Amino acid sequence: MLLINIAVLSAAAIMAYKRNALDLKGVLAAFLVGLVTLELGGIIPFLALATFLGIGTLATKYRFKEKAKMKIAEGMRGTRSWGNVFGNGLIAALLIVVEYVTKQDIVWAAAFSSIATANADTLASELGKVFGKNPRLITNLREKVKPGANGGVTLQGELFAFAGSFIIALIALPLFQNKLFALIAITLGGFLGCNADSVIGATIENRGWFNNDLTNFAATAVGALIGALIFLALGGV
Repeated sequence: MLLINIAVLSAAAIMAYKRNALDLKGVLAAFLVGLVTLELGGIIPFLALATFLGIGTLATKYRFKEKAKMKIAEGMRGTRSWGNVFGNGLIAALLIVVEYVTKQDIVWAAAFSSIATANADTLASELGKVFGKNPRLITNLREKVKPGANGGVTLQGELFAFAGSFIIALIALPLFQNKLFALIAITLGGFLGCNADSVIGATIENRGWFNNDLTNFAATAVGALIGALIFLALGGV
């Protein structure tokens, strides 16, 4: 099985590299995260991460030239590197290791909430830059900011965030006995984690203490915690 997984991941990595979704270091980081996910978590969490990568790549490249002119584009040609991969996927990989040892649904809820946070944030950020109107700073919702500014939120971006989180929650459902609890916990965990990303961006990152990758890492950790707590509060175990 290990050899099959390596073959599948190698093919996916080559495709991501050729399509400029990831640079070489990003490919190696994604391969590591993917291998841990497939070997210890199985196909469903891997599918969630693959969905995040695919949707995120499309969202990043959507109207990329327009975003580049506005100087709010992600990297060169929308290509992401190892920092972005670990920032968005490392918490999920670590939680998958924990779930492999503990076999607890609440850990699954946390892991998928972290992925949902990453997907929600990418859609809110990349599509919110294009479709969002009158972005305001999340910490007071009064101060107007430029599109793409750290901590800037729009109604359109919030809707994209909710949709991105909901998609990951749907993928996770086969792993849970109580699918309604999982759907609610992961969707809200991802959505609130995405907004935590904005708060961190507006405060810690704007002060120069974090870069974008560390902000993503912190937000996925917050989203994982929120998702787990909601799942527990609903009666999940």
